[in-house]
Amino acid sequence: MTMFHFIGIKGSGMSALAQILSDMKYDVQGSDVEKVFFTQKPLEKKGIPLLPFDKSNIREGQTIIASAAYGEDHTEVQAASGKGLEVKPYPTFLGEFIQQFTSIAITGSHGKTSTTGLMSHVLQRAKPTSFLIGDGTGKGEENSEYFVFEACEYRRHFLHYHPDYAVMTNVDFDHPDYFKNAEDVFSAFQDMAKQVKKGIIACGDDEYLQQIGAPVPVVYYGFGEDNDFQAKNVRTDAEGTHFDVFVRGNAYGTFTIPGYGNHHVLNALSVIALCDYENVDMTLVREQLKTFGGVKRRFSEKTFGDQVLIDDYAHHPTEIAVTIDSARQKYPDHEVVAIFQPHTFTRTKTFLDDFAESLKEADQVYLCDIFGSAREKEQSLTIQDLQERIPGAVVVDEDSVSQLHRHEKGVLLFMGAGDVQKFQNAYEKTAAN
Repeated sequence: MTMFHFIGIKGSGMSALAQILSDMKYDVQGSDVEKVFFTQKPLEKKGIPLLPFDKSNIREGQTIIASAAYGEDHTEVQAASGKGLEVKPYPTFLGEFIQQFTSIAITGSHGKTSTTGLMSHVLQRAKPTSFLIGDGTGKGEENSEYFVFEACEYRRHFLHYHPDYAVMTNVDFDHPDYFKNAEDVFSAFQDMAKQVKKGIIACGDDEYLQQIGAPVPVVYYGFGEDNDFQAKNVRTDAEGTHFDVFVRGNAYGTFTIPGYGNHHVLNALSVIALCDYENVDMTLVREQLKTFGGVKRRFSEKTFGDQVLIDDYAHHPTEIAVTIDSARQKYPDHEVVAIFQPHTFTRTKTFLDDFAESLKEADQVYLCDIFGSAREKEQSLTIQDLQERIPGAVVVDEDSVSQLHRHEKGVLLFMGAGDVQKFQNAYEKTAAN
């Protein structure tokens, strides 16, 4: 029986893959730095050994998977090559591993994690399904038929994969430390499209994806008339969002999802289109769509006195606009308050005006200091550069978040990809005082 050893097991993709292999009854262990990360809790729950980095962790007969963060100079990587063992980078291993299943890659600039979660939630009712989500969640089934996974465009990582299907949610300019512009991002998706083996499910409302060229059929979904799968008559109530689906102009059925906002309808449409292509029973799809609880850090709600606190990973202007819109739709009679921590100086600088425009949609804006990336050199840009573009915006830190109490019955959106949760935690503690 193969023993899998993960170098850098606490990375979100690595942690998810380790959980999948463990669920499939393989022997799994991994090493990493001592610092505690949220991704290690599920590993500990499954009893997967977590070791500090040490060359003695490397033994004969192991299959070694390394995080993209660790290269030739890492002690364990060197120990492996000293023993003549091959070290597979995470994307390389995953690319080979998925070949034994009907694989579904979920790609796009926004909405990947939510769509991966929704797709796997629906498919697992039809057939044994394993899935890997970018938030560190992974679940394996021993006799899996489907493998649903989030495939990231950053640094063109997704070109390691040749999936049966690809869902493409949208193309937007993000990761400005790597991509030059939206055209550069689109070229990466165009290269990915050439590697898909059975079919592409793409959002036809996206002007870039309308131009995608592929050697396999492309099924389009969206609100526009030209889509193969079209959503119409969207209505919301306390249960969620209801919409009618038309397939190439013919009425197909009415569906309900618990979320609010057009992006949730689009995610559901992509799942409906794939399930139709794979002949999954639509009654089952309809039932599963109704019960999807969401994924970590995507509009995660809790009540706090008369306020609602929402934690969301939104870190790009498009995502912020969508999160504010969802809050407005779900809580039409409440004040919507944005608490935003920009993630990386590069992204903040590139999208400074766009961030301001998106945030202005909230009733009140609070800003937290920019969360820099380890890859960046210190910048001259400060949070005040964003503040001066948003009328009435207030800069807060952990000691001054208590002022959020003034928004009685407000919906407080804590948004960002850094550690914005610490501001929410600090705020929650103020209730005890």
